[in-house]
Amino acid sequence: MTMKKAEQPQTEPSSQAAVVLEKPESQIKEMWEAIWEDKAAVTGLIVIAFLVLVAVFGPIIMPYDPDLSDMTKSFIWPNAAHWFGTDQLGRDIFSRIIAGTRISLTVGLSAVAISLTIGVVLGSIAGYKGGKTDTIIMRFMDMMLAIPSILLAIAFMAALGKGIDKAVIAIGLVSIPEYARIVRGCILSVKENDYVQAARVIGNKNSRIIFRHILPNVLSSIVVRATLGISTAVLDTAALGFLGLGVQPPAAEWGDMLGRARGFIFTAPYTLIFPGIAITLTVLAFNLLGDGLRDALDPKYRKN
Repeated sequence: MTMKKAEQPQTEPSSQAAVVLEKPESQIKEMWEAIWEDKAAVTGLIVIAFLVLVAVFGPIIMPYDPDLSDMTKSFIWPNAAHWFGTDQLGRDIFSRIIAGTRISLTVGLSAVAISLTIGVVLGSIAGYKGGKTDTIIMRFMDMMLAIPSILLAIAFMAALGKGIDKAVIAIGLVSIPEYARIVRGCILSVKENDYVQAARVIGNKNSRIIFRHILPNVLSSIVVRATLGISTAVLDTAALGFLGLGVQPPAAEWGDMLGRARGFIFTAPYTLIFPGIAITLTVLAFNLLGDGLRDALDPKYRKN
């Protein structure tokens, strides 16, 4: 007598054995959640958003022409008509602070764009190629790093001349080594990973491997450094303006305002206080946001 083999019923797995695959949260969403939990980073982000609004809508909200001189109104202390007072030429300081916001942010962002672009390219080539190419590029970067950035910027300004466009180029050039070293170090740490080797085996070009497979995986370090680099660029812009080498009059620039008001520190201290506060808040805001981005993008710094 033969017995038929019992067939296993094709039933759906039980709830206990069911495997539920949940879609992982987006990295951008996790980053924003981490930033919003950091009060310092949120404060920096709010200040930066405010500065951007001031830069965009500055011509609308300025109560006076920032470049209009009126010697009959020189050194008026802060009052209802002139919230931040007037300078030695009778120009409204509040209006000049607003006008300087656009200049400082423009120079900072443009300079970082230059240094970031060139630094990423040089660092990628040095890290991926290695050998003599790496040695030549990085020794040149080391030579630039051996000179204080502000002195190197002054040297570039002396060669290029004065003006806002020259300031952007000079500040952008002195920051290239920092980005090149960061990108090179990141590429050295990931270029031997399996996915890079696989991309190389299937015949991808070196440029595609670098920009498609490697750089996206080291983007967090670049973004953090770029954010912090904007604060450095704003500070360097103010330093060049203070020395009379950056943005030239009658354009309103915070460093230039400080430089021209330093002789009135005792008779009219407000002419230095308000530009100094503007520089401090801007630099602090970008530093706070940069620290928050570092904590959000680097798992080592995330709070459990």
